[in-house]
Amino acid sequence: MYAALIFDCDGVLVDSEVLALEVELAALAEHGLIYESGDFMRRFMGMPDPAFFAALCADSVDRRGKPLPANFPQLHADRYSAALRERLTEVAGAARTVSECTIKKAVASSSKTAMLRFKLEKVGLWETFAPHVYSGDLVERGKPAPDLFLYAARELEAKPSNCVVIEDSVNGVLAGRAAGMTVWGFVGGGHCSETSGAELRAAGAERIIRDWADFKVTFAQARL
Repeated sequence: MYAALIFDCDGVLVDSEVLALEVELAALAEHGLIYESGDFMRRFMGMPDPAFFAALCADSVDRRGKPLPANFPQLHADRYSAALRERLTEVAGAARTVSECTIKKAVASSSKTAMLRFKLEKVGLWETFAPHVYSGDLVERGKPAPDLFLYAARELEAKPSNCVVIEDSVNGVLAGRAAGMTVWGFVGGGHCSETSGAELRAAGAERIIRDWADFKVTFAQARL
């Protein structure tokens, strides 16, 4: 019997990954770094910011012979924050479905603490989870390392083997599996494509969840 649910935030609860992808690809193109969106998501989505920007700088050195400008992280942050303020919504059905889950639950996200709270409050989900909202700031190693999911399980007083992780990124699936948890891949976010489910399966997701209506049915069946 599952004892706890641990949800990623971006692309699972809030439809922010599609906005991040738009901002990031445009900003990088301005500096001569062009990425195919699917490959970009497979490599980078779910990573904490320090590791993300370090990897981008390494790509820039390899491909352009020089790093990205020192102000690139701030430029990215400013544009992303503006997009969130203007256009962020919940992933359709998330708030209602999650509020109906009566077992222990938490959010475990690579987002920084302040940004994570902003996003959850904007779509009305903060009170649903607080105080069990855990940011990548709380651990030394971000996804795909298991540290954040293990931290959330300890705070929930749940054994990792009794936790189900809901994730939309390859890095997140790898992290949940490394934590010894059951991982379900979620493909209901605006950024997901026809190949997303197969990619999450290949990373180790036990099931693929199409949307929040599908989650409700699947979780009810899994608890029988």
